[in-house]
Amino acid sequence: MSAATPTVFLLTVNGQIEGASFPDHDQLYCKYCFVYGHDWAPTSGLEEGITQITCKGNQASHKLVWNFPLEVTFKSTNPSGWPQLVVSVYGPDVFSNDVVRGYGAAHIPFSPGRHTRTIPMFVPEPTWRLQKFTSWLLGRRPEYTDPKVVAQGEGREVTRVRSQGFVTASFHVMTKDMKKLGYDTGPLAAHPLAAHPLASLSPEEPAS
Repeated sequence: MSAATPTVFLLTVNGQIEGASFPDHDQLYCKYCFVYGHDWAPTSGLEEGITQITCKGNQASHKLVWNFPLEVTFKSTNPSGWPQLVVSVYGPDVFSNDVVRGYGAAHIPFSPGRHTRTIPMFVPEPTWRLQKFTSWLLGRRPEYTDPKVVAQGEGREVTRVRSQGFVTASFHVMTKDMKKLGYDTGPLAAHPLAAHPLASLSPEEPAS
């Protein structure tokens, strides 16, 4: 008797938020969350979390190291809305107020295996110089009420931002039953989802 055809596939992600590079800032911590489409649902693990506060070491690179673990499993019926990792970095300003130091996002790699991603970070900027001065004076930098907007893109086209720093994350990606549902995420595929290419997905990310 043949096995029943699966109706969903699984995506399991293990890894860690390794650290960050913010040359002008220290004593930082990172919040993370996953953003995904309507057809996706988490089955185990943590969808969001917060790292410890870390300081720059004595090494020449002056990198911030968190090595904070990531572990989550999703199920879905189709790849549209493939999960993204959203990271937000915070730290003290000159008045010891907790302010945002950067937002960033990256898709979970499509292909199974080990991957490392360097995520460019940015911060929203005030439109006027007076706003910038009062934000600095009051310790109230512009920030998003919901960091998930970083992955969605809607409403960001009018936001003025400035690039600032990088966050490094590593992933060990495993999938189950994707081929049985007609999706090919192997490294030899011309497209990460060659069997069912979808315009809503980002182009294939470079191999690590």
